Amino acid sequence: MNEAINKMEVSVKLWMHSWSTLTAILLAIVLISCGDSNEVGSESMLTGPSNKTWRAEKETNAVGNKEKLTDAEKQETMQFYADGRFALGGGGTLQTGTWSFDQAARRLTLQLEDQDVTLNFEVLKLTNDEMRLKAADGSEMLLQAD
Repeated sequence: MNEAINKMEVSVKLWMHSWSTLTAILLAIVLISCGDSNEVGSESMLTGPSNKTWRAEKETNAVGNKEKLTDAEKQETMQFYADGRFALGGGGTLQTGTWSFDQAARRLTLQLEDQDVTLNFEVLKLTNDEMRLKAADGSEMLLQAD
């Protein structure tokens, strides 16, 4: 009789262990599939149907310390057009050029017009309302869509 009870206890323990393992795996799957907070959406999220304007919300330096935006920086805008053009404006200045976006590589490239300057950013996040860019020097900027 004791042997039968011991076998039943072992079976219950194995079942409980299997159930715990299965529960942990399912929980991990649910947490992973709930979405990436750093999703990088499609090109149309950058421009909207024809164009979209973005403003800097906050900035961090290369070591991750928050940088205070000046009043002038808060007024600056980045406008992206669906035809591949962009305009950077604020403080009485305007820079224009062309842009390209590689979603798979998470790379946004800005080629300034009439200048031999190309700006490359790693796109850390891109949704309809928010874009987070990382510059080559490691600094990051969070932008909000108007």
